[in-house]
Amino acid sequence: MEFCASNFDVNRVYWSPRHIPNVISSIRILLVAPIALALAHHQLTATIILFGVAALSDAADGFLAKRYGWQSDLGAVLDPAADKLLLVTVFITLAYLKLVPLWLMAAAVARDTIIVVGALLYRLWFGPLNVRPSVVSKFNTLCQAAFILAVVGREQFSLPPVWVGSVLGALVFVTVTVSGIDYVLIYGRRALSLKKPRAAARAGDRRP
Repeated sequence: MEFCASNFDVNRVYWSPRHIPNVISSIRILLVAPIALALAHHQLTATIILFGVAALSDAADGFLAKRYGWQSDLGAVLDPAADKLLLVTVFITLAYLKLVPLWLMAAAVARDTIIVVGALLYRLWFGPLNVRPSVVSKFNTLCQAAFILAVVGREQFSLPPVWVGSVLGALVFVTVTVSGIDYVLIYGRRALSLKKPRAAARAGDRRP
C-alpha cells in the first residue's frame, strides 16, 4: 500500500490557478469550429453569441494573466494563436458567404500569415523571439472583432447602419496594413541586431 501511495504522488498532475488563462485560451480555440459552422449555416444569432463569448474570453485571459502574474511561455503562444485562428477562420467564412470583400479578407489573412511565418523563420534562424503586441496590433484585433460583429449583426438584425460597417472595414484595412509593416520592421531590426555580431564573430575566427 505504501508503494502504491508513493507511485500515485509521483504521477499526480497538480493543478494551479496559473493554468486558468491557458485553459480559457484553449476554450477559445475549441470555439472556432462551432462559430465557423454556425456562420456557414447562417445561424447568425448563435454566431454572435459564440463570437461574443470568444471575445470576452480573450479579455478575461489577458486580464487574469496580467492581474495575478499568471503569464507563461505556453500562454504566450496559445493566446495569440487562438486570436489569429478565430479571426482568420471567421474572415474566410464571411468572404465565402460574400459578406465581406475578398480583398479585405486577403489583407487580414496575409497579415497574420506574415506574422506567423516571420516568427517561425526568426526562431529557426536566430532563436526565440519575444515580441509583445503593439498598440496598433491590439487596436487591429479590436477593429476586426467589432467589424465581424457589425457585419453579422447587419445581416441578421439590419443593425448597425451600413456606414458603421464601412468605417470599421476601413479601420481594419488600415490597421492590418500598419501592424503588418510594423511586425516586418520588428523582425528585420531584431534579425540585423543579431546578424552583425555573428558576422563579426565569424570574421574574427577567420583571422590568423
